[in-house]
Amino acid sequence: MLVAPVTDPVLLSGWAAEVKSAGWRALLSLDAERLVLRSRQGTDLAPSFPEVRSGAAQLPDATALDGVT
Repeated sequence: MLVAPVTDPVLLSGWAAEVKSAGWRALLSLDAERLVLRSRQGTDLAPSFPEVRSGAAQLPDATALDGVT
């Protein structure tokens, strides 16, 4: 989940990149209807983002997402 600066912006074949933006970087996992939303440091973010919790109800079981909120 850490960004890494590079001197050459050319990507290797099979790699992808995204622009680093300000906000909350989080990992979401949903397994057996148990939602975990945490920061890189392991802080539980679910109480701070109820809209993510309600949206996660639409995801299939055994889902993992990495993103910026």
